[in-house]
Parts: sequence; C-alpha cells; structure tokens
Amino acid sequence: MAVVVKTVGASGQISLGKKYAGRTVIIEQIEEGVWNVKTAQIIPDNELWLHTEQESTKLEEAIRWAEEHPPMETELFVLEQQVEAGARP
Repeated sequence: MAVVVKTVGASGQISLGKKYAGRTVIIEQIEEGVWNVKTAQIIPDNELWLHTEQESTKLEEAIRWAEEHPPMETELFVLEQQVEAGARP
C-alpha cells in the first residue's frame, strides 16, 4: 500500500490526483483525524429495482432471449389481429 503525504489547503481540501477527477467517493470518518476514502458508483433510487436478484435474473433472461432471437420484420396488421384474438405472437 502506497503512502502519500498531502497538505490540507486553506479551504479544507486535498487533491487525490487527476486520475480520480469527477469520481464519486465515500468518505468514512473512522475516528478524529482518520478517514477511509473509497471510490463508489451511485445507483439512482428509480433504478434500484434492477439490482435485486429477481429482477437481475429476469433481465439476464431477456438479454439471452434477445441474443438468440434476432430482430425480424413484422407485419403490424397481422400482429394486431393476433393481439386482438388473444394469441401470443
């Protein structure tokens, strides 16, 4: 583990380097004067459902199905008739 000495500037900031520019970090204060800094990716609340095991499995199945069934041209009139008749296209 590399040890780097930094000086906290007058505004209370330190730089982690350009490599981390724009990244989101989690800062955990372990005790007074001790912090644990970890890079993180934040998931918006309205996308959390995608990360449940059940939904993730469904999504993987849908992707697998799409990979095995290439797109094909559809006659919209025929598809409409099938839907109206309750048939599964």
